[in-house]
Amino acid sequence: MAVTETTQAAGGLLSNLDAVKAIAAAFAIAVGAFGPALAIGKLAGKAMESIGRNPEAASKVQTAMILAIAFTEAIAIYALVVALIIKFV
Repeated sequence: MAVTETTQAAGGLLSNLDAVKAIAAAFAIAVGAFGPALAIGKLAGKAMESIGRNPEAASKVQTAMILAIAFTEAIAIYALVVALIIKFV
């Protein structure tokens, strides 16, 4: 009887740990995606504003914008990796 109760208690603990891991992973990706999303929005808005003011510099602005977006997306990918580590380790 005691072994069964201990096994059930351990199973419940494991289940709670999995739930906490899932919530922590969701929180990590939510916070990690929020910042880059705001940054990309602001970056694109300012790029469109500068192209509107100086259309001749559109190619230079577009190149810099795409490079900055790629670096910003890398931060979101790091957050995804952290969330996956939390979830599966």
